[in-house]
Amino acid sequence: MSSPDKTIITVIGSGLIGRSWSMVFVGGGYTVKLYDNQPGQAAKAVVEIRKQLEELQEAHMLRGELHATEQLALLSSHDHLATALEGAFFIQECVFEQLEVKQSIFQDIERLVGKEVILSSSTSCLVPSKVFLKVQSRSRCLVSHPVNPPYYVKLVELVPHPETAAAVMDTTHFLMTKVGQAPVRLRREIDGFALNRVQAAIIAESWRLVQDGVISVEDIDLVMSEGLGMRYAFIGPMETMHLNAPAGLEDYMQRYGDGIRRILGSFGPVPDFSGSEASKSIVKEMCELVPGDQQHLSARTERRDQLLMGLARLKKDQ
Repeated sequence: MSSPDKTIITVIGSGLIGRSWSMVFVGGGYTVKLYDNQPGQAAKAVVEIRKQLEELQEAHMLRGELHATEQLALLSSHDHLATALEGAFFIQECVFEQLEVKQSIFQDIERLVGKEVILSSSTSCLVPSKVFLKVQSRSRCLVSHPVNPPYYVKLVELVPHPETAAAVMDTTHFLMTKVGQAPVRLRREIDGFALNRVQAAIIAESWRLVQDGVISVEDIDLVMSEGLGMRYAFIGPMETMHLNAPAGLEDYMQRYGDGIRRILGSFGPVPDFSGSEASKSIVKEMCELVPGDQQHLSARTERRDQLLMGLARLKKDQ
């Protein structure tokens, strides 16, 4: 295999995340080779990407400096792994969340690329030490965990393997910044990474409050969308505290630290999210607000993406 020229990125897997990464990378001016082991699937994904890029251009939300036709010219589909990997300096794996499948695909990739090629996984819940267990050269491996949908929600968590070289983290951080993402570095791997650990805490307490009859499903969602979420769309919890006391974060903790500890001490055990009567009641209440059939869920997903597009536009102009 020829040496990489740092302009070609290979995306492994042509599902939702693979298509989104492809759009992000071509938007940044990189040549993208999209691979899927199911014959014809990558080609179908390119057709879908074409439609999305044209719609984004029409809505004036296309990322990068290139027109949709120029971005599409950078994208190709591949059914053969060796061809898809030829010349790439960065590999973004996007297959489904099954450890054995990810381990197997990285074994196949390692046999076909040089040791200088960076291997990155899009996994949302598998730590790098497990994903790359069967890779021999693990210093070039890391997780680049996006938030769905990556095109509108720019955060990407960079999670190192215990053996990941600092230069690999630096190169990936530079790449993600260049293509318009907002990368954050974890200093070590941890179950759930950062985003999902924070999200799990919110989910657990929201579930408990509904389960215990304190608040309805509809209203707990309003607590976030019309309350905390309004601030958190632009500043995080640490800066929120820093700004909510006259003398900053230390002053905030002196004023409210005891109350926070008291509240945290009142939290109950991790809820039973399925099977219990309480969980069934919560699901029923949610489905009364948004029915769980494909038609209603697709409509709400489209609405979510349109709202995220508008928010992304606002954040871009702030």
